[in-house]
Amino acid sequence: MTKRYHTKFIHAGQYAAAVEIEWVESDTGWSPYLSVEDAQKLDEVREALRTGDLKKAGQLARVYQLTPLAV
Repeated sequence: MTKRYHTKFIHAGQYAAAVEIEWVESDTGWSPYLSVEDAQKLDEVREALRTGDLKKAGQLARVYQLTPLAV
């Protein structure tokens, strides 16, 4: 079993978060997959962004505010 670290980006409203997760690779045919903990972390960050709880989101991920560009 091999673990590789990746960044998953989540977008909600005017915010985005970069969440560090591990892809688990194995020979089982279900590869790659997330651990239950990482899947729950993604859900927690998504919900925190959706509800505007930036403090909680910031504890689990890097949070960014998106700014529209006028071109």
